[in-house]
Amino acid sequence: MYLGLDASTQSISAVIIDPNTSAIIATESINFGSELPQYSAPSGFIPDGQDGEVHTDPSMWLDALDLLLHRLNSNGADLSKIKTISGAGQQHASVYLSEAFHSALETLDSRSSLSEQLKPTFTRTTSPIWMDSSTAEECAEITQQVPSILEISGSVATMRFTGSQIRKFYKQDPDQYQKTDIIHLNSSFLSSIIAGSSSSIDTGDGAGMNLMDLATSTWHLGLLDATAPNLSDKLPPIQPAGTYISMISSYFVEKYGFSPDCQALSWTGDNPASLVGMGAASIGKMVISLGTSDTLFSAIPEPVTDPNGYGHVFGNPIVPGGYMTLLCFSNGSLARERLKNDAQLSWTDFETEALSETPIGNNGKLAAAFYAPETTPKLDSNNVHTNGWDFDTAPSSIKVRALLEGQFLNIRLHSKWMNISPENILITGGASANSGIAQTIANVFNAPTKRLASNASSVSVGAAIIAALSDGHDYEELTKQFCQTEEHATAPQNGAEAHTAQLREFDALIDSLVTE
Repeated sequence: MYLGLDASTQSISAVIIDPNTSAIIATESINFGSELPQYSAPSGFIPDGQDGEVHTDPSMWLDALDLLLHRLNSNGADLSKIKTISGAGQQHASVYLSEAFHSALETLDSRSSLSEQLKPTFTRTTSPIWMDSSTAEECAEITQQVPSILEISGSVATMRFTGSQIRKFYKQDPDQYQKTDIIHLNSSFLSSIIAGSSSSIDTGDGAGMNLMDLATSTWHLGLLDATAPNLSDKLPPIQPAGTYISMISSYFVEKYGFSPDCQALSWTGDNPASLVGMGAASIGKMVISLGTSDTLFSAIPEPVTDPNGYGHVFGNPIVPGGYMTLLCFSNGSLARERLKNDAQLSWTDFETEALSETPIGNNGKLAAAFYAPETTPKLDSNNVHTNGWDFDTAPSSIKVRALLEGQFLNIRLHSKWMNISPENILITGGASANSGIAQTIANVFNAPTKRLASNASSVSVGAAIIAALSDGHDYEELTKQFCQTEEHATAPQNGAEAHTAQLREFDALIDSLVTE
């Protein structure tokens, strides 16, 4: 059996698969906010950061990992049958560690928690995550030094990406930066814990740092030098996802009953893992992931960059020399939850009010709901912007329709450069279970939407598939077993073609905001 782990923004989850029986043996998830309230991170991060800072305590991830494995064990999962483990982490989050980290990993004591033993090795007490928007100055400085950063790394210098976060740390606390022996991503940090030995970073997650040369899948020395001194000495090597690190740490053998012969593999980022878990690692499929942020991604044969600089190119985690393209929209589920809570609605109301009580196109009422700084387009906002009507006083049904149609018009508008015309749009993430949201996507794109038939997280499934691939299993066969979509798609409704004309007006609304 094979274990896939998913350390996302708000939770850590696990899936165990058995390709011999085509069965998902077990699933489990730990929500950071509700189950680890001592960290005061109700949505998985420390609220009310200054000047756009969004950080979390990496000790929380360690406590959650312990709790997750304990619960799997308690619920009857036989962890001794796990042959290999891989995983995925929220992209761009970084962890800063002293030289003592390496010896601490090698001597983990199963009688104590992970966090108790590893917290003393942090040289930066908190980890900046993908929501952070505090590094505009550092991005400008890096770009000035390396103007061709988009062509080299696949992305313009981006505030949430790891490079600018490293530079900010170096500038603000050079002494602690000097004491930092190794900088890990969330993914490589947690894979190191599982292995009891420091892990490499893969090309899928490494490309989300503004530090990797896409053409060679190696660290780009010019970008490293523009970011911080001696950075090349502080980064793990780059290797493919699923690379063998070592046998699992004895900590997990003694505490949770893993076999000492279980292999610990390198991880990837959550979006690259979802590409695998959706069965979309081959060319020609489009995925929309509806999470804390919404993302659109697709496998591509060669790096094609977004002329607007909003899109990103990462390594394809299971195709050597392959790539994937991605767009991130910060106002995803957080915006949907904000409106739901403000209007005192249930998720069911999103179906009934968005579809039953309002027409497709919302009688021309458009809205761009940017409750927090948006990444696509880049916009510092905390408001809902409309094409001339009052959002605050409108009935909740009109607000819901406007918010949902606006979110997916924004995705459609900013993905035109990809030139992808899929027969179906694959949807995943927590919000994909909502039929009203699935229907709105189908209408806006005028294309059927399909979910995975299984309720398991596509990220966790993708990580488990990567674990199975390392043991000689075939990806196409694994896709047939674990990436089946629903038999019936959600088809566009009559009138959905109106969104094509509406796209031009939405483009004008976005233009007016960007140029203000």
